[in-house]
Amino acid sequence: MTKVVSCINLKGGVGKTALSVNFAAYCGIQGKKTLLIDLDPQTNATFSTIGVKKWNDEVKINGTVADLLGAKKHTNAHGTTKTAQQVIVKNVFENVDVIPSHIDLFTVDLDLASARFRETKLKNALKGVLDEYDVVICDCPPNLTIPTQNALAFSTHYAVPVTLDFLSAIGVSLLVKRVEEFGEDLDHSLKQAGVVISRVGRPAVHREETVATLRAQFGESILTNVIKERASVSNAAQKNHPIFSSNDKHAKDEFLDVCEELLQRIEA
Repeated sequence: MTKVVSCINLKGGVGKTALSVNFAAYCGIQGKKTLLIDLDPQTNATFSTIGVKKWNDEVKINGTVADLLGAKKHTNAHGTTKTAQQVIVKNVFENVDVIPSHIDLFTVDLDLASARFRETKLKNALKGVLDEYDVVICDCPPNLTIPTQNALAFSTHYAVPVTLDFLSAIGVSLLVKRVEEFGEDLDHSLKQAGVVISRVGRPAVHREETVATLRAQFGESILTNVIKERASVSNAAQKNHPIFSSNDKHAKDEFLDVCEELLQRIEA
């Protein structure tokens, strides 16, 4: 069975994209056929894998995840959308394909306001290709709007990266509760893969108290390993490479440990 993991948090800047992109790369290195889906209209995961020029070409010719969600029907007189086979960009990393994002996702909630089954459009669009992958990873925007709901609607697991600042951590309980309620509404079972402490080293008020609160509240849900704030992570993304291609041994080891732990939890 394909494992589908949504990487979510209600706050931006917590390392969702870095975790999504590098976890996809890790799964590919492990020999697992992997699909990375960028559902954030900021398109950071897309630019981290294929760059701006190739993205522009893909948008014009093959389309993006916005097409799969129906966000651009209003621009097409025939009301047609692209297929998953068309929008998937093959082999961006070893064993890793990507579905790129688009700025149109900023208004997708308005586009689909009256649409039927709007939370399952992505699931339905991927029916023909899902079995081709061992792992699917969804990089979600920092909210619970239609793109995130579509990711959760066909996910088997969700992971929550969190930084050690008060606002990032305080929203985790709310997020978990809302995800559980969403799963119940759709009669869809979702497992929490874990909470990943990320970007350690950035200035944060009451860091020790935040760590203690997180570990007391979520216990074993908190991954043992953490990801530190390192310039090499963003440098690798700018070159469209995973961190595992960099020369920063510390960064590579940190992501290896986190990704290995995350994969073990998903496959347990």
